[in-house]
Amino acid sequence: MSQNKYNWLVTVLLMLGTIVILFPLYITVVNAFKTPAETAASILALPDSLSFANFNRAIEMTNFFNALGNSVYVTLFTVLFTVLSNSLVAYAIARNMHKKMYRFLFYYFVSAMFVPFPIIMLPIVNQMSSMGLMNLNGLILLYIVYGLAFNVFLYTGYIKTIPKELEEAAIVDGCSQWGVFWRIIFPILSPINATVAILTALWAWNDFLLPLVILSNRADQTLPLVQYVFQGQFATNYNLSFASYLMALLPMIILYLFLQRYIISGVTQGAIKS
Repeated sequence: MSQNKYNWLVTVLLMLGTIVILFPLYITVVNAFKTPAETAASILALPDSLSFANFNRAIEMTNFFNALGNSVYVTLFTVLFTVLSNSLVAYAIARNMHKKMYRFLFYYFVSAMFVPFPIIMLPIVNQMSSMGLMNLNGLILLYIVYGLAFNVFLYTGYIKTIPKELEEAAIVDGCSQWGVFWRIIFPILSPINATVAILTALWAWNDFLLPLVILSNRADQTLPLVQYVFQGQFATNYNLSFASYLMALLPMIILYLFLQRYIISGVTQGAIKS
């Protein structure tokens, strides 16, 4: 295949991918401002006039700001403790891969990525219930634990690219092992920390299944859960649904647009050997 034909193929595939991604977003934005009659007439057409009535009604029906506060609480603390704890675990493993126990731990964590959540869902629910953690704090704990496998995989590859001479020089200067990590290694991990933080935030903010089985109190519901209020037995109010979906998605869309370069840079730097 010539280079010209290859470029055309890539261009076509990129255009198709762009359409697949942007079309649902277009449907959501357009119909969030429509009346039910306008949506019934044409789901693709632009609204006759911009109306924020759907947004106001959606806020009332979902108790939106309470759910927003829950999602922000879960996401912020999940990201904070995930970055702090998972980087420590990965550092200990990466610097001791020559030992059988740490090598076993690494492959053990990586193998956990291949275990489907539905298989362990009921035992986890039973365990969390017995511990009295069927709440937001229990949800945060599970996000930290379940993210450990993939994050250790990312962190370990990145830490291996950091020269050990930096740590040895710091130890010679009188720095403790904890000081080496927090003063030398952790600042160097900034790109991969940003990558893990963004991926964790997107996951914790948009996840539906784990909050569904863990949160037993209606007041603890996060944004993905409260969208259920629009699903009726015989009909669905799509206009209110789209308005609520758009409000729930907007913070993460803005976050991703501004910080997406850190995802690419963090992953690619972790894949390069020094």
